[in-house]
Order: sequence, then C-alpha cells, then structure tokens
Amino acid sequence: MQSWQSLGKFIGSHLAFIAPTCVALGVLFPDQISVIKPFVTALFAFMTFQGALSNTLENLVDAFRRPAAMLVTLLISAVAIPCAAFALGSLFFGGNPNLVCGIVLEYSVPVAVVSAMWINMFGGDLSQGLATLLVSTVISPVTIPLTLRLLLGASVEVDAAGMMLNMLVEIALPALAGMVVNDLTRGWGKRVLSPAIAPAAKVALVLVILSNSTNVSPYIRNLTPQLVGVTVFIGLFAMSGYFWGLIISRLWRRPRATQVTMTFQTGMRNISAGAVIAGQFFPGEVMFPVIIGTLFQQVLAACFGSFMRWLLARDDASAGSEESLSGAAERLSSPNR
Repeated sequence: MQSWQSLGKFIGSHLAFIAPTCVALGVLFPDQISVIKPFVTALFAFMTFQGALSNTLENLVDAFRRPAAMLVTLLISAVAIPCAAFALGSLFFGGNPNLVCGIVLEYSVPVAVVSAMWINMFGGDLSQGLATLLVSTVISPVTIPLTLRLLLGASVEVDAAGMMLNMLVEIALPALAGMVVNDLTRGWGKRVLSPAIAPAAKVALVLVILSNSTNVSPYIRNLTPQLVGVTVFIGLFAMSGYFWGLIISRLWRRPRATQVTMTFQTGMRNISAGAVIAGQFFPGEVMFPVIIGTLFQQVLAACFGSFMRWLLARDDASAGSEESLSGAAERLSSPNR
C-alpha cells in the first residue's frame, strides 16, 4: 500500500515532466497507445469522481453565501478568457476554423481539477477553490456548447446535445456522485476513500493524456509554420491566464489566500476534458491547440506558484516595514516623560 501511495505522489509532484513526456509518447507510438481510447470516458469519469470526494454539498452552499470571489473567477475563466482567445485566435489564425475552434475549446473547458493540489500547496483558500471547481464543472455541459455556438457560430459544427450528454457522463454526474458519497459517509470518502484511490486517478490521468496525444500525432510529425505559431500562441496565452486572476485579485485587495486561489483557477484548465471532447466531436486538427496546452500548464503552475510565494513574501516584508515606521513615528511624536 505504501508503494502504491508513493506512486501517486510521484506522479502528482512530477506532472510538469510527465505530461509533456506522455504527449511525446503518444505522438511517437500512436498505433500502440490508441488501444486505450475505448476506456477514456470511464477513466475520466473516475478521475472526476475521485477529485469530487474532497468536496461536500456544504462547500457549495458556503460558496453561494459568499460568492463574490467565485463569481469573479467564473466570469474570468468562462467568459472573458474564451472571448479573448476567440478574438486573438481569429486575428492570428482566422484562415483555419479548426485551429480557432481548438483554441476556443481549450479555454472554454472547466477549471482544472489539479488546481486544488496547487492551491493547497501554496496556501490558497481550498474551500473556495473546491466550490469554484465544482460549480465550473457542473455548469460546463451548458457553458461549453453555448460558448462554441455563440463565438464560432456556423464556422464549425457543434453537436450541442451530444456534447452536453458527454460532459454530464464524464464530469457533472461523477462530481455530484463524489460529493454525495462524501456527505453520506460523513467524510469517510475524503478521509479514506479518496486517498486510497488517488494513485489510480493519477494513473488514469497519465493514460488519458497518452490516449489523447495520439490524435495530434499526424500534425506534430508534420509541423507547419502555422502549427508552430499555434504552439507559441498557446504558451503565451496560457501564461496570461494566471495573470488575469493575480492582477484582478490584487487590485480588488483580496486576502492572500484568495489571490492564490484565483490565480491558479483562472490559469489552469481541465485540458483532458477538452481533449476528450475534441476527439469525440471534432476533426483531429481541433485537438492540436487543446493537447499542446499540456506542455505548458503544469510548468506554468509551478513557476507562478514560486512567483506568488516571492510576491506575498515581499508584501509581508513591506507591511512589516510600514508597521515599524509607524511605530517609530508614534514614539517620536509622544511627549518625553
């Protein structure tokens, strides 16, 4: 059991290296790895269920009682960023509707489940993060088809009904099931079941990335200047997503835990969900902008985590200096006794 848990921890702590490696293997050995494809839906549903075991219905209720940070995060991630992705994607790659569709899809999917790990690691508000993750996941069967339809219109065919059913099976229903199990077992799901199956969920994530990567093999093996441009664009745009949450939360003067949470949740997307949707409902070329995001997401999360740690430490030092100066001023202004 200890070695099993160690495997899960190893995968979780080395995702920044493992994810790009999986993409490379999927590209190099598509025929061998494609045998995983029939199991992707079940694997993804299992991952969602395991992630939801850490949440409760009470978290959702609490989030609606103080919803400001959650709503702003959802507005940024589900409205502002997809619109910006569409505008910039159309500007640079407007001649290829499939690539624009992939770029929009990449930034229309829910907040990444793995964001909870980074939030917890860097001292964010985990309760707010889990609630935002839950709401983002539950509404995604509606928001994803709606976003694609409104932004892309007739330029691509969107099977809205099929996509909504797919998202319900893979994300919404497993997420709700995980919450209900945790509630009915009075926290046993979070304390016992979730840690027990967490390594299996990490393995499932690796298998999903491997499987989805096979779909972009023909494009990566035959890279064109345009696809290289898409890769650069995705890397830069993915970086901007973290800045959205960081800048807005600081201008809004939110507590440091909220700043950490908003930064990770505006920057991190459930790329595996986007890749599954792209593979099931769109031509293979749509998959390229989506799956290429796996090269950047975990690396950027680690970089921004370190940056925020430095930034917040600087804030603390600045606040300490101001308090010292204020105290000195008070002492100087006090009459001598």
